Amino acid sequence: MDLHTMTQSLVTLAEDNMAFFSSQGPGETAQRLSGVFAGVREQALGVEPALGRLLGMAHLFDLDAETPANGYRSLVHTARCCLAHLLHKSRYVASNRRSIFFRTSHNLAELEAYLAALTQLRALAYYAQRLLTTNRPGRLFFEGDEGLSAEFLREYITLHKGCFYGRCLGFQFTPAIRPFLQTISIGLVSFGEHYKRNETGLGVTASSLFTSGRFAIDPELRGAEFERIIQNLDVHFWKAFWNVTEIEVLSSLANMASATVRVSRLLSLPPEAFEMPLTTDPTLTVTISPPLAHTGPGPVLVRLISYDLREGQDSEELSSLTKSESQWTRELWQRTQQAPRSPSLVVHFHGGGFVAQTSKSHEPYLKSWAQELGAPILSIDYSLAPEAPFPRALEECFFAYCWAVKHCALLGSTGERICVAGDSAGGNLCFTVSLRAAAYGVRMPDGIMAAYPATMLQSTASPSRLLSLMDPLLPLSVLSKCVSAYAGTETEDHSDSDQKALGMMGLVRRDTALLLRDLRLGASSWLNSFLELSGRKSQKTSQPMAEPMRRSVSEAALAQPEGPLGTDSLKNLTLKDLSLRSSSDTSDTPEMSLSAETLVPSKPSNINFLVEPEDALEEVEARSELSAKDRGPGARDAFPKGFHPRRSSQGATQMPLYFSPIVKNPFMSPLLAPDSMLKTLPPVHIVVLRTSGQ
Repeated sequence: MDLHTMTQSLVTLAEDNMAFFSSQGPGETAQRLSGVFAGVREQALGVEPALGRLLGMAHLFDLDAETPANGYRSLVHTARCCLAHLLHKSRYVASNRRSIFFRTSHNLAELEAYLAALTQLRALAYYAQRLLTTNRPGRLFFEGDEGLSAEFLREYITLHKGCFYGRCLGFQFTPAIRPFLQTISIGLVSFGEHYKRNETGLGVTASSLFTSGRFAIDPELRGAEFERIIQNLDVHFWKAFWNVTEIEVLSSLANMASATVRVSRLLSLPPEAFEMPLTTDPTLTVTISPPLAHTGPGPVLVRLISYDLREGQDSEELSSLTKSESQWTRELWQRTQQAPRSPSLVVHFHGGGFVAQTSKSHEPYLKSWAQELGAPILSIDYSLAPEAPFPRALEECFFAYCWAVKHCALLGSTGERICVAGDSAGGNLCFTVSLRAAAYGVRMPDGIMAAYPATMLQSTASPSRLLSLMDPLLPLSVLSKCVSAYAGTETEDHSDSDQKALGMMGLVRRDTALLLRDLRLGASSWLNSFLELSGRKSQKTSQPMAEPMRRSVSEAALAQPEGPLGTDSLKNLTLKDLSLRSSSDTSDTPEMSLSAETLVPSKPSNINFLVEPEDALEEVEARSELSAKDRGPGARDAFPKGFHPRRSSQGATQMPLYFSPIVKNPFMSPLLAPDSMLKTLPPVHIVVLRTSGQ
């Protein structure tokens, strides 16, 4: 059914039901039903032209003709799902309103909930139209006046969100996934309730144990509590909640249901510099220094997972790096026949918003990958924000990647084909580690598998970020808090917040592996097909770019980017860490991020990764102080006269809106990298969600 036909059918049914309940007398319930159908009629007529305009322009943002999918299409599809549900419910009411079995209160609550959702979706459609008219043609992310962008986002986050997390939770998804989302939401709000009690010193009382049941039977209460949590609780709450699968009991249950592997070892890589050959000239080397940012040199923890015990994995050299190993495992290895080294190796970076989880959370599906691929997997346990902000995680992941390339024989691989893989924040690190490898001129990975990677960490509006208003797993305000922590702007001290929340982690009974099951199947299939290739490498595109790219990163990392960049006569060039000192100028912490990495002579490059000078933040703040009249139409002007979306009742959202230059660093937001950098990347496979029906 096309959009116009669906809307007209809904309007006709709404008018019929409105007339019926208006004739039922002055009763409160009848009047509310009449009013809700009047609202359905008004919002349906208002949203149709807005959706039609978006649909008429959506094809301009498709990747290609065979991939009709983008944020604008997803927004239209989501609104269609809401309209379809209201159409179905209106038909049901029209057919059963005279029956003695008609559940008036239940149907009224359903209609009011979906009317609220449709109202908010109409607001999002107007915001999307505003993006289309103010943004550059063909661009999904808002570009231009950052003051206007900040106003846009501040206006957007005041919208009411609770309606999307109660009765309407997951309405845009298939019915099979909705019970899972409901379980997650109940667990989240119950966890938030206990977290709040523990923070106030009340502890866990007997009555608090029944909060999950209270939220399960009252969708409106659950939606309101969900909105409170996502708007007001800090990043330390999300760190604790996402780490729930680290509990020994839950992780053991998940591992029991996963594949059994012969090797799962936690290794500690010593913070010792080593040499790596350059791809352009293997007789020359570059020094790979240990991670230094913020906390100084320190070991990097990694987890080696292999379905078979392969040559090298039981060596004394690797055993000396093992963080913990039982005698029983060593004796078992002595009776196990070794398999030859695999030609492939997968280096994995876990997700968790840069603030949570470890390789242990992702171990169940990594074990399945190891079995299906027949290749060892090295998963990196990088340091987490806000305790270790950018670029600490990048430094550790790059150090571990280079170590794996150099010591692949110890890991049970010949290193003929090396692929990097990761989800969310880990997907971001896949790109940034690869870009840094190109900058250093060392061996690039042969392929990248990034699942829903975070490639744009700048606070800017886009269609997908509009849809995050109803995201049940990672709303925009939560994402912003994670980015703030990773960027180093998280200043609150909640060192004991994790411990407070960890006491009630048993409430959540699902493991992350269930959520990532489809990802595991699809990603392992692609990795398998990739690793079965003949091992040919796109050296024609990567090698010529290696030297200029290494030089350009050095220039970007210099303390004075506008100063002299050096000449061909330079024999040694010191590369500083990539933090760019976005906010460290006012810190009392001494600079600890100078690396001893020495590069061979290279030609100067005019590529500058500092997209804006370091005083850009002050300029943005000055522009944001301009009046709406001076700046032109604001975000509220996107709404037509007479339309007023619902506003949040949770107070001001603790969502940091900043435009610090650090989030524009391509090693933090790889989407902003110039084409000359992106051309150095190997073949990339990106896993994304395509909404059904598009």
